[in-house]
Amino acid sequence: MATQTYTVTGMTCGHCASSVREEIEEIAGVTGVEVTLEGGLVEVSSDAPLERADVEKAVTEAGYQLA
Repeated sequence: MATQTYTVTGMTCGHCASSVREEIEEIAGVTGVEVTLEGGLVEVSSDAPLERADVEKAVTEAGYQLA
């Protein structure tokens, strides 16, 4: 199991966090996503380390940017 932490810019509310969480959860191998609005932190648990590009694509799909 792997855990990676990312910073996402532009999230300001619960809806923002939900959108980011839902998109990241669609990445193959993801087992959990925790979003903390304060600081824009997103902790992703997965079966194996994820490619940053995959996470960045999911965050972009949600309408935000990976810092």
